[in-house]
Amino acid sequence: MRMLKNLTETEILSLSKEGDNEALTFIITRYRTAVEVLASKYAGFAIEREDLIQEGMIGLLAAVKSFDCKKGILFSTYCCTCINNSLQTALRKVSRRKDVPPGNIVPLEEWFAENGGTSLSAEDSFLAQESVSMLTQQLQDELSEFENNVLRLHMIGCSYSEIAEKLSKNPKAIDNALQRIRKKLKVVSF
Repeated sequence: MRMLKNLTETEILSLSKEGDNEALTFIITRYRTAVEVLASKYAGFAIEREDLIQEGMIGLLAAVKSFDCKKGILFSTYCCTCINNSLQTALRKVSRRKDVPPGNIVPLEEWFAENGGTSLSAEDSFLAQESVSMLTQQLQDELSEFENNVLRLHMIGCSYSEIAEKLSKNPKAIDNALQRIRKKLKVVSF
């Protein structure tokens, strides 16, 4: 890497914006560890680690392209924010149901017809009912009455404002309750 080590970060960023691939490679190499560290925060979610790193690298490239040194912030701060935003966007996109192609959803009736109309065996049906009752009991033990009511309404498809109206609370209280429920559900096992 020619004399890039003697240049300031701002000068290297300017060179990379002008199309200097060596300068861009220098920045990517310098910030790769930051991408990996930020991606590791989201390990265990719906995306594999390597895919998270790839999304983080996209955020890094976006930071290089859009950074403006005249704004008075450090590139390291700006790029970490861009990387983190890119990772969170990728995670949100994976968890959205609207991105599931309609052709991948098979109605239950059609599935039964394709599988010879078979249903669960008596043993599997009993075990499923037992699991549901154990889960229901754990939810009643772990969640407050308010949280149980919020969860039930949320599960039937009510919006935050509809839940707030039905429970005489404000939407922020509903959002807070759902955040607590998510944390509590992470430890629930059956």
